Amino acid sequence: MGLELLKKRVSVRQYQARPVEREKLEAIIDTVRWAPSARNEQPWEFVVITEEGKKAEIAALTDYGRFIAEAGACIAVFCRETKYYLEDGSAATTYILLAATELGLGSCWIAGDKKGYTEEIRKALGAPPEFKLVSLVALGYPGEHQPKPKRELHTLLHWEKF
Repeated sequence: MGLELLKKRVSVRQYQARPVEREKLEAIIDTVRWAPSARNEQPWEFVVITEEGKKAEIAALTDYGRFIAEAGACIAVFCRETKYYLEDGSAATTYILLAATELGLGSCWIAGDKKGYTEEIRKALGAPPEFKLVSLVALGYPGEHQPKPKRELHTLLHWEKF
């Protein structure tokens, strides 16, 4: 994985009607085990959702994740409530996005933590109450998508002071 992979990742919200192979989903989660974690607590657990009805149920609960229903899979990132659960879960989510890109899949991060639907999704997926939903990640083979432009380097880089 090099710098070009990081620049290649885009948010994909349209997917081909094609399942994601179990081997690829397992490879993604295997890679995520190596994400950074404060104090090496590794508070994360992942629920991979591929069943059509369950994806539709989860999609319907979100504000801006209706496209989960059409994705080949969705990964729910849960973390035990530790001091740095949000940072750890966010690092894990980023690893999911990058691993998916490396495997030729499109992905999109859907907010979890602090959203009104987190408790409903936690219950729908059977996660214990001590776990917080950090994110949902839609995954699949990309359909049509238009990458959005990124800010130019000179507009955001500051040396020595803001």
